[in-house]
Amino acid sequence: MRFTVDPWDPSYGTSLGSDLEPSRVEPVLGVEMPVPRWAPVDPTPGVVAPSAVLFVDGVRRTDAQLWVDEPDGTASPALCASYAAGVVCCCPEGGAHLVHADVRRSLVTSAASGVDIATSAGTYECTRVEPGRPGEDPGRALSVTVQVRMQETELAVATRSREEHGTDDDLLVVDGPLGRRHPPRALGLIKTHATTYLPAEVGGIVAALRAGQRTPVFRLERPESDRALHRHTWYLRLPCPPGAPWAGIARVECGGDLPAEQAVALADTSQATLARYASSAYKDSRAPQNLYPIAGLERALRRRLGEPALLYRALRRAAA
Repeated sequence: MRFTVDPWDPSYGTSLGSDLEPSRVEPVLGVEMPVPRWAPVDPTPGVVAPSAVLFVDGVRRTDAQLWVDEPDGTASPALCASYAAGVVCCCPEGGAHLVHADVRRSLVTSAASGVDIATSAGTYECTRVEPGRPGEDPGRALSVTVQVRMQETELAVATRSREEHGTDDDLLVVDGPLGRRHPPRALGLIKTHATTYLPAEVGGIVAALRAGQRTPVFRLERPESDRALHRHTWYLRLPCPPGAPWAGIARVECGGDLPAEQAVALADTSQATLARYASSAYKDSRAPQNLYPIAGLERALRRRLGEPALLYRALRRAAA
């Protein structure tokens, strides 16, 4: 029997879903070249990496689940969460160094009576959300709101870092999909795949990619009318040992408002830039997609979230 072991730590799931769901988004394939010419794209000779690469990531943690008493005697669910976002700059002058880290704490609840919770370990600022519809999981809206707050913090630190440490030809790499709002010259790096965006006629090209090669750029147009949700995207294989057909595959995206020529230029830049930061399996359990600067940034941010037990006890004392 021949088989392949997924290199990712099982606690993170797998980099490729066991059953890729067809996307509801209709891809526009002819952005870079006509479909009959689709084939793996080699790195473009002469394209060099930017002088500085800014890596952006965020982490979040639920510190406690609460019930907030309402005036009518009922109770509404709430989450106390800590989240942080930061930026690592990689440049010849300073190597890889942390330039910004912002830690925030939020109480997220649908209770009309919700207010900030001040504890000995910090203040949880209240964010009120609308109650979910009947039959919906009440915790889903709370969790989504925490994620949105973290993404807003990522955008804030990315913008500040670009203003203070950016250069005219820098590149900003966000760990995960780009948000509705994002700075210029930004790429989103998606490490895991639960959806297939390419039709069968060209989908096999992804498995045929060699290290450093990418698919042609294509466009995802969301069903919503908001153009801010549209994206240019491509698949890129990072350096890794031979293995499963999608081993080392990352999906990279940029804003859909860019002209096709600029999107293709960013795709070429991603080939010249991202491979040098690919992690190795003996150092990272999500190699090679979990790039070294992002892995280091995650560790630095999690340390700044604080000790979970201390925060939990502080919340218990504040509730007493």
